Amino acid sequence: MLDDRDRKILGLLQADGEMPVGEIADSVALSASACSRRIARLKEEGYIARSTVELDRRKMGLPTTVFVIVRTGSHAAGWLEQFHAAVGAIPEIVEVHRLTGNFDYILKIVLPDVEHYDVVYKQLVGRIELFDMSAYISMETVKQAKGLPTNYG
Repeated sequence: MLDDRDRKILGLLQADGEMPVGEIADSVALSASACSRRIARLKEEGYIARSTVELDRRKMGLPTTVFVIVRTGSHAAGWLEQFHAAVGAIPEIVEVHRLTGNFDYILKIVLPDVEHYDVVYKQLVGRIELFDMSAYISMETVKQAKGLPTNYG
């Protein structure tokens, strides 16, 4: 069960995963050792799934985002496994969500430029048969959260 200090610790770590324990402890009015134990518990209980580093997409040469809406012709277990393997094998596809409604999946693809979408498209359709794909180029990121809300759970 999370208390207010746990939630604040999680929020601080989401904002800066390299924040020193002493600074976190000061922010939540705990000793460094007590704060360190809480962080260890939060990891052990699975609230902190992993620690990563966020790279600058422009500096990495991937400033373009394309969202692709996919409709499938099959929902068989074998096809689903093949689809998961196909999207998993293409590193430019950074997110895949299964949807309700008129479409089956949405893919988030990061690219060096719009023209490179054709390369990813050919890789995907070469691995799996799809009924319909529609691509949408992101013109601007209006909001990109750096973490999850911490007031649940």
